[in-house]
Amino acid sequence: MAIQRTFSIIKPDATKRNITGKIVAKIEEAGLRVVAQKRIRLSEEQAKGFYAEHAERPFYGELVEFMMSEPVVVQVLEGEDAIAEYRAVMGATNPADAAPGTIRAEFAQSMGENSA
Repeated sequence: MAIQRTFSIIKPDATKRNITGKIVAKIEEAGLRVVAQKRIRLSEEQAKGFYAEHAERPFYGELVEFMMSEPVVVQVLEGEDAIAEYRAVMGATNPADAAPGTIRAEFAQSMGENSA
């Protein structure tokens, strides 16, 4: 496998609850390395751009508002097969379907507030 990089956002529900360190620990335990990290507040333009693929979906406006509601932590992660590894450690979008030990199984409050 090749070394890959992938982008990560620790979402507002997690930053509000001050659990970003726990999420970063899960990422690192999965063998990924954080090569860049910054805490920011997304602008409307940034949130809309990042989630543009969902623009026609009924939840899009609520998602954009949520992503602007509190600061987020944006990261660049690196490692062997980093994209698949990060998806695996995040878990399913719906925390009820997320495997035990994943970020969403442990920290998500709902499908919308799913921490990562």
